[in-house]
Amino acid sequence: MADQQGKTAVILFNLGGPDSKAAIEPFLFNFFMDPNIVTLPKPFRYLLAKRISKKRSKEEAGQSYGELGDRSPLLDNTKAQAEALEKVLGEGFKVFVCMRYWHPMAPQIVQDVEAFAPDKIVLLPLYPQFSTTTTWSSLGVWQQAMAEAGLKTDTSLLCCYPENDGFAEAAADHIADRYEEAAKDGQCAPRILFSAHGLPEKIIKSGDPYQFQCEKTAEKIVETLKKRGITDFDWQICYQSRVGRLKWIGPSLDEALEKAAADEKAVIVFPHAFTQEHVETLVELDIEYRHVAEKLGLPGYYRASCVSDHPAFINALAALVRDYERKTGVHAEGSACVCPDHFSRCCMRASEGV
Repeated sequence: MADQQGKTAVILFNLGGPDSKAAIEPFLFNFFMDPNIVTLPKPFRYLLAKRISKKRSKEEAGQSYGELGDRSPLLDNTKAQAEALEKVLGEGFKVFVCMRYWHPMAPQIVQDVEAFAPDKIVLLPLYPQFSTTTTWSSLGVWQQAMAEAGLKTDTSLLCCYPENDGFAEAAADHIADRYEEAAKDGQCAPRILFSAHGLPEKIIKSGDPYQFQCEKTAEKIVETLKKRGITDFDWQICYQSRVGRLKWIGPSLDEALEKAAADEKAVIVFPHAFTQEHVETLVELDIEYRHVAEKLGLPGYYRASCVSDHPAFINALAALVRDYERKTGVHAEGSACVCPDHFSRCCMRASEGV
């Protein structure tokens, strides 16, 4: 049990989002200054980040974040997950939320963790699939913040969980709800569109496993649905949220909707790379793409909710931490990046030296 072994701090990594209208521009600036997102040399990246954040903040204040009262619900939703996880983990564990591009960020959370004085730190991304643009980026700033604070507690990253049973069960529950709704509307054999945030193609070609893991996640959810007897559907993976001029992985959600319209298929959209509701689900999927679907004349457009604090998902996260604790021991020396499905090295080639 954890109380016999010592104290463990569990750090939930997430993207973050602006908490006010005034925070939209600095949040976007932080995002585009990330060298994992924009790979230009720092002086050019700074100029580009300033220009893009200024331009997009005006657009998103009136559109995307304007629909949400000029703030993102991401922090509140992540805190709800953290509270649920801490309750399941029980005594000896404390769960912290660490955002990448807006508060609370790594320097602040490192101080909070230091005050807790844990025997071990477990980094648990709220990204099921590993990417250099998400988990790897968060790990880098966390390690820097720990170094600057002089915190030397043994720390391990559970890099990803793309085929996790609990995640798939929670996802299947939410998709099944929309499947039943579609059936009541007379929409038989809908198409499930698994929509993930896209990435430039060059990032994937450099060895980033994100696209492959997104595919494995979708396959796992489909398998789970079929085990429940839900078989009358077809499905497709697609990507959303493209920005910039680079070629992105595809097909895009726009293209998937166009194909569904041509095939006269109702669709159920499930964001299988997101674990809680935020601007890209509540606005992009629920409002913007719903309008696209209506214009295309789709027979039906249904959006399945993110896994959020679904008990199956929260219990799965707790199991990842507990399994790691049992297999390594709270006093294991050093730091590591491991895949919790196999307790082997991190799923990114660039992490081989970690």
